[in-house]
Amino acid sequence: MQDNRIRFTLNGQPMALPAGTIATRTLLDWLREDAWLTGTKEGCAEGDCGACTVVLEDGARREPINACLATLGQMHGRAIRTVEGIGRAVAEALADADGTQCGFCTPGIVMSAWAWTREGGDAHEALAGNLCRCTGYRPILEAMGRMQDDGVRADAVAPAPASFATPEQVFHLPATLAEAVALKRALPDAWLLAGGTDLGLRFSEHRENPPAVIALLNMSELRGLRVDGTGIRIGAAEPYSALHEACAGDADFAPLAPYLARLGSRQIRAMGTVGGNLGTASPIGDALPILLALDAVVETSARELPVADFLLDYRRNALAADEIIAAIRLPRPAPGALLVAEKLSRRHDQDISAVAMVARVEFAGGVVSRARIAFGGMAATTRRATGAEGALIGRALTRETAREAAAALDFAPLSDWRGSAEWRMTAARGLVERLWLRHAHPKMPADVFAVPA
Repeated sequence: MQDNRIRFTLNGQPMALPAGTIATRTLLDWLREDAWLTGTKEGCAEGDCGACTVVLEDGARREPINACLATLGQMHGRAIRTVEGIGRAVAEALADADGTQCGFCTPGIVMSAWAWTREGGDAHEALAGNLCRCTGYRPILEAMGRMQDDGVRADAVAPAPASFATPEQVFHLPATLAEAVALKRALPDAWLLAGGTDLGLRFSEHRENPPAVIALLNMSELRGLRVDGTGIRIGAAEPYSALHEACAGDADFAPLAPYLARLGSRQIRAMGTVGGNLGTASPIGDALPILLALDAVVETSARELPVADFLLDYRRNALAADEIIAAIRLPRPAPGALLVAEKLSRRHDQDISAVAMVARVEFAGGVVSRARIAFGGMAATTRRATGAEGALIGRALTRETAREAAAALDFAPLSDWRGSAEWRMTAARGLVERLWLRHAHPKMPADVFAVPA
């Protein structure tokens, strides 16, 4: 691959960055310091506040993302829209409704609302990744109720394979999995970068510029999502938003949709990937309890293995040095299975899990025939609660058996600022005990936790 220039469309106009641009520089820094588009703000530099929200366009599609986590190299071939490029209608609607005060968060809210006028959905969810400390959200939501799609659009361009080199760094965008594997063999210390919603913190907050990066976003072999009778197959570089949409539209996987809607914000779900979440092997990766509970299978560039064998320890996985995650297969739950996904965090939206549980319970003849209960936040890595599973098998799922299963939990969690070890154990037992409630009242909304009268 020959060195070339980072190229993208910005506010409808083609851009070619100077040769020698560091590809891991954040989009936010470049917009503010080089393009002088200072409407996009930095509030937290970790994808939490939404002040840096910009929108990726691809024809009629609009996806808000956090510019503080996105690198310039990842933007190659894409179409980007900032607050300066959308006209006045959305901002004026907010101003007319008294939906802005200090104004610092307003550009990000404007961009989330602008994307929402095209993509639709719940307005509250569209704003879940935007924090406003002045006005509250009532006037903002009232203004959104009066907004309409302005019809503005730009097309992304499918980029050719590229590498962007400086004396300090080389940033590769291979087109095939074989090319990526060859690069990994040649550059064993290279960072593998997909959506970057976790790794991006090292660029934005810690200002690291690694010597070599292999970006995985442009390979068709790592993209795409297929739903069929066997389940869901999702490419490792496909964003969370695709998995959320697939689960919401499939009755068997629908119980996962409210949980996935809390996996970061719409901005995070537009960039973050299931493959990246799996590769980091974080103990609080929100996607991992789903994969364990469903007995998901990892497809790598060299082999297939169960997720249970892939996760080894704290941020350790079973990938070989020259191996890359290609896709993940989520088997379809058996007919009549109970599928439950729960997340406890300090904030309901846009927060990291303190404790997460995903359970799949299958029945035969009125008793539990198989159980998978996976927890995040309770050990050095996401782990199944095998003691609780064993306490359920062969018995009817009643309140009493759920309590016995809860008592059989064998975790030894740590205390941190998200919760003490004692609180985590109490919370985890409560989530297991609540399985009987979900079974007895299958139509109960996912966010209702009280026992019905």
